[in-house]
Amino acid sequence: MTELAAAALVQRGITQLTGRSDSPRRDAEVLLQAACGIDRTALAKNPDQPVDAAAADTYFDFLNRRYDHEPVACILGRKEFWSLELELNASTLVPRPETELLVETALESIPIGTAVEIADLGTGSGAIALALAAERPLARITATDINPDALSQARDNASRLGLAIHFEEGDWFGPLADRRFDVIVSNPPYVRDNDPLLQTGPALFEPPLALFGGQDGLTCIRTLCASVKDHL
Repeated sequence: MTELAAAALVQRGITQLTGRSDSPRRDAEVLLQAACGIDRTALAKNPDQPVDAAAADTYFDFLNRRYDHEPVACILGRKEFWSLELELNASTLVPRPETELLVETALESIPIGTAVEIADLGTGSGAIALALAAERPLARITATDINPDALSQARDNASRLGLAIHFEEGDWFGPLADRRFDVIVSNPPYVRDNDPLLQTGPALFEPPLALFGGQDGLTCIRTLCASVKDHL
């Protein structure tokens, strides 16, 4: 295949993703950067740089997956959260920007320079625990998850970022015995099983265990509320 200019490939991506993505230009640019191994600045400085056949093929594959509504974070296996680059796998939910509000709220109750005990239940990729560790380095943080693959990814993220988290495998408070904490955080599943809005589109590419919370969406929340008083 003849080499194509990066700008032409971006335009091709925009055309393909228009009507399938809320941000076709941004998605096309991010996917091309990933396929070529370049950053945004390099693409902006030299939009007419040639793209070799192997990188173009990877880019076209990315575009097709995005066209089928797979989230960019799932395609690339990474997502920025709280200015931290988190790696993801098939067992981890893509961190949402609105979850940063949970981090902000927790930080308001944790004075800087204090060695508080924090539990993050259902940690997934480790997003919340890692954000808190980055902001409160003296805190002693324990994170749990029932999914060993999710927990493995969280451990890898913590190691790569150089943040100290103690991880325990198990369901919610299960692996914590009778331990008590100063702060407990969680972003549990809260979507109703078989919610018609999540039977198509991006939700199909994320782990059901991290999304669905029973017939009314409140099963996990009730479980947490029933036990939290025994751990504070």
